[in-house]
Amino acid sequence: MDLKALQKINYGVYILCSKKNGKRNGQVSNAVMQVSSDPPTIAVSVNKQNFTHDLIGSSKVFSISILSKEAPLKFIGQFGFNTGRNFDKFANVKSKIGKTGAPIVLDHTVSYLEAEVIGSFDAATHTVFIGRVIEGEVLSSQEPMTYSYYHEVKKGSTPKNAPTYVKEKGKIGLPRFVCEICGYIYDPEKGDPESGVKPGTLFEDLPETWVCPVCGASKDKFKKEE
Repeated sequence: MDLKALQKINYGVYILCSKKNGKRNGQVSNAVMQVSSDPPTIAVSVNKQNFTHDLIGSSKVFSISILSKEAPLKFIGQFGFNTGRNFDKFANVKSKIGKTGAPIVLDHTVSYLEAEVIGSFDAATHTVFIGRVIEGEVLSSQEPMTYSYYHEVKKGSTPKNAPTYVKEKGKIGLPRFVCEICGYIYDPEKGDPESGVKPGTLFEDLPETWVCPVCGASKDKFKKEE
């Protein structure tokens, strides 16, 4: 079975946030969908190992920030490839506290929604939380980012805890290098245009100051793809 067939399902890119007893956290999510319009209801799938899962399960509230296609990889990486258990993901990020008490990320956000959990379903490694929308606001006229745009244009990678994670298989050609922190793959055939690295640049020819465009890891955190 070719699991990449699942990647043809259309998704967005979101920051999912929640809180509990003064603790807050956010994570990148693409598994968000609208369930009904009256009353407005949404669903989100969250890995049980994620800190955000614990917060939603306890507080029964969450927020969704819909990211614009201009959101930089480093910003997405801050929420997608670090654990909020020992890292403040909201450092230097514009945010606010919503009606539910859940934090809401405002940077690079097209619009946001707040929801109260009205039900949940066990989905093996994940929990699907169903939320009744109690607040929403449009912040920008910019176009929202799709998951395919994140992969194909931004060259972003997928965390192993994500519901849509599929292990990539390398192509025969120039050697690629994998970030041991976030899983980002440097492909010399594509380069890293956002960082000014032209296609065709070998990994060993990258300047020593170059860092992973997703999580900010240095070159020594990369290993050759097997």
